[in-house]
Amino acid sequence: MEEASNKFVAIKGNIDGGPEESDFEIKSETIWVWLKANEVEVIVKNLYVSVDPYQLNRMKSPSSWPYAGETRSGWSYEVCKPKKGDSVFVSAASGSMGSLVGQYAKLFGCRVVSCAGTQQKVDLLKEKLGFDDAFNYKEENDLKSALKRYFPDGMDIYFDNVGGKMLEAAVANMKQFGRVAVCGVMSEYTGNGKRAALDMLDVVYKRITIQGFLAADYLKCYADFMKTTTDHLRTGKMHSLCDISHGVESVPGAFVGLFSGENIGKKIVQIADQ
Repeated sequence: MEEASNKFVAIKGNIDGGPEESDFEIKSETIWVWLKANEVEVIVKNLYVSVDPYQLNRMKSPSSWPYAGETRSGWSYEVCKPKKGDSVFVSAASGSMGSLVGQYAKLFGCRVVSCAGTQQKVDLLKEKLGFDDAFNYKEENDLKSALKRYFPDGMDIYFDNVGGKMLEAAVANMKQFGRVAVCGVMSEYTGNGKRAALDMLDVVYKRITIQGFLAADYLKCYADFMKTTTDHLRTGKMHSLCDISHGVESVPGAFVGLFSGENIGKKIVQIADQ
């Protein structure tokens, strides 16, 4: 018999609003592993954990969210089928999903404009990731007018990570037969944000396609996505953005920080050394 210690993060109860660090607690437990003859037991040591906004949906009351599945999948950008010359808008582009999508759109030959919440992030999107333009949405009083400046002829594709007013503004600036991929609705996860109220006449008369998707829908593409992305990262055609915190105790703060835009890129917590 072997003894192992495990430290983990737990929620004190269901979270139906915006998360706070006080909603979480750090617990420890002792694991006893019984080794029997001719059997193999494995103890897994986690080195890193992923921190993502969608995880809040798994913490809600069971009746408050119909499906809490993950909506992140890099290769699922094929939902909009981008082609060379398309005008593409990506929201929350300095996050793990938006940064990846925008870079792929550039590789496809699209014109890419994005938004983020600080000037530092805007500069990073343009200077490091090579987006054609970017703006700080917090400095805009009228999102519809802001997008009109960047897309005077309208946009072909909007990759939505936030929902709410940003989705409304994007739909108002779509071209005919525009395509919207709904990856996430971060502004609505906490229950504090305004739900999107689309101008349905725009949707009808412009024949706009709006499609949500989940990672599980595209598992068949996973191997191809991993190989292609790895090759692009190795050759420098794409850049990986990671924001790493350290220690299991930092998990609650790292998670809460997602909802105020503290992270740049993929938020990861390193909880152990190799």
